[in-house]
Amino acid sequence: MRNTYPLVKGFVTSWPAAVCSAAWLLSACGGGGELASGVAGAASPLIQHTVVLESTLGALPDDLGAQMAQPLFHLAPALPAEPDDIDTDGQGRSARRAPSRLTLYADQQRIDTRRLSPQALQHPTRGWDTPGSLLPTTPADAQAQPLATTATASIYTPAQIRAAYGLPALPSNLSGLSAAQAAQLGAGQTIYVIGAKHNPNVAAELAAFNQRFGLPTCTTLAIPATTKLPLVAAPTTGCQLSVAYSTAAGALTSTVPAYEVGWATEMALDVQWAHATAPLARIILVEAPDASLNNLLGAIQLANAMGPGVVSMSFGSLEGSWTASADSAFATANMTYLAATGDSGAAVSWPAVSSKVVAVGGTTLTYAGTGTRSEASWSGTGGGVSLYTLAPSYQTTAVPGMATYRGRSVADVSFNADPASGQYVATQAPGASTVSWISAGGTSLACPQWAGLLAVANAVRAVSAKAALGSPHEVLYRQIATVPGTYASAFADITRGANGTCTTCLSKTGYDTPTGLGTPNVGGLMSALAGASLTAPAPSPAPAPVAPVVASASVSGTVGKALSFNINATSANAMSYTLTGAPTGMAVNSTGTVSWATPVAGSYAVIAVAKDSKTGLSGQGSYTVTISKAGLVIAAPAVNGIAGKALSGSITISAPGATYISTSISGAPWGMGFSSTGLVINYSWASPVTGSYTLKVVVTDSSGQTAQASVPITVAAK
Repeated sequence: MRNTYPLVKGFVTSWPAAVCSAAWLLSACGGGGELASGVAGAASPLIQHTVVLESTLGALPDDLGAQMAQPLFHLAPALPAEPDDIDTDGQGRSARRAPSRLTLYADQQRIDTRRLSPQALQHPTRGWDTPGSLLPTTPADAQAQPLATTATASIYTPAQIRAAYGLPALPSNLSGLSAAQAAQLGAGQTIYVIGAKHNPNVAAELAAFNQRFGLPTCTTLAIPATTKLPLVAAPTTGCQLSVAYSTAAGALTSTVPAYEVGWATEMALDVQWAHATAPLARIILVEAPDASLNNLLGAIQLANAMGPGVVSMSFGSLEGSWTASADSAFATANMTYLAATGDSGAAVSWPAVSSKVVAVGGTTLTYAGTGTRSEASWSGTGGGVSLYTLAPSYQTTAVPGMATYRGRSVADVSFNADPASGQYVATQAPGASTVSWISAGGTSLACPQWAGLLAVANAVRAVSAKAALGSPHEVLYRQIATVPGTYASAFADITRGANGTCTTCLSKTGYDTPTGLGTPNVGGLMSALAGASLTAPAPSPAPAPVAPVVASASVSGTVGKALSFNINATSANAMSYTLTGAPTGMAVNSTGTVSWATPVAGSYAVIAVAKDSKTGLSGQGSYTVTISKAGLVIAAPAVNGIAGKALSGSITISAPGATYISTSISGAPWGMGFSSTGLVINYSWASPVTGSYTLKVVVTDSSGQTAQASVPITVAAK
């Protein structure tokens, strides 16, 4: 038997059968004496009830501008010893010795190194439920796997990285340098580091990094919101560091973003290693208010307005059909844009996928202080063939190893990125008076170093009165990679390793998606870039007609969220497209774009057929389409109150793709009322009574999915 009584207008409160009417609450509902004392204000439970709320939802907007990007750094899962002072005198003597080693015990080897925070390493027992904390990489219910008792990771200094990749040793005295010598250190150039949130100690961290490794010191220069743009040219002597705050509209602002440890760590390593590569370049850190795509694009637009330079973007967001709409941000003359390819293996992310951006992948470095470095592609590096961005004209079969894909291939180039072959970074938490040292990796570490290299190339070109490189893809692919001797001189071709099990995931001779054209042999690369003509050669002749080549791929989506992807096909002529085995509602248009407005959960094997409009020849590829159910999420913080003092709050539900939800709330104390508006449930209690209570919230959506949460309520005595 269940009696129902209205609690809030428009909703129904369902009471347990034992609660028959308010008139005999104290005599018939679980112990009159106990309930009587509870009503009087003692710390005893009140009569509890269950609330059932029904909400009909409209279509949830897919606001791409609010989509968040992630910083792409990794940290070694243990704190290294403080680096010694062998390099503090500026002689770079560590270049002639092997890197330091960091011992990792079995439990440390299980830690997920992505966006691991320095604070979590310093306090390993805290913060296990927060991003960037010491979370095991295996689920709690997985079978334990045997690990070696210990493993080791390498940690490189700036002098060791310069020696490994062939950058010149820093001069012992920076005064009296010739223009050509200063250019080798990036003098007169600007590197824009794009980040989100705020790092209040970026200058102090850089100063500590410079002092420990004998690098040129940097003066700091504020950029007020009233500064006239473009900025004055970068100085040709000395390093300069500035921090600018941007708006979504690409304007300067005086509003300082909030601190966030992950982004602060990202910006620290970006600034320090861009400086280590181009020690006399001006560095401007542009901080967006948050990591939404709209705000990051605003930061890029502000960099464009500030004047010519090299833009380093160590963040990423999964690619989509929207990425082409953001390409105008990368079209400013005399600007070079670079982005990390990601840190989760074979995948394609924005902004690296843009054909106007240099996509920087990652390797695992081995260098002992003498001889030649050895590298393999890092298993975590991003890279692959885009489903949405067409292959650019510079990616042709004239480039060794380059296959004929319909989509853009990333990476373009690579650099050390494995946290097991990490590099020192100085970090300083808010309120701390000294820095701590971490060992960092990720393609976000590779990106600012390539930005530094291209800033040096622009400086060398400027000494010879040559224009800045701007977008360097034509030079890298057509003028370097297609000339065997130049290619071998400028790049170390990475032929070992993989970032997945797919056919395009393997490093091989020539171009490959994990490492692009390879890692820089700086001496040869600078010679090629310094002398490069910025007039691209005539395009290669079109190949003879052959059957279209259609790549196979795996595509994932979510129930109820529109899915779109491109068939990755290549042919000399226009093609028409058909699908076989496609689920109901999936269709392909004349340009090869597959769309499905309302995907249904399941796995589907779809054959994509491309037919050459002139030859009549056809090719086909297999697409495995997996549609997962969207998960329900209940955000229900704990409730604290004082007896007799009204309290109120809300419970928020995320129900992607749902058309309605049903919410059951049990354990509510007498007098607590509820109402709902869409995905928000509001509660209020006019006269709370001392005690501890627990609400059990159960949500069921239109697809039958269920989620639940417990909400503790604590009411203290007056």
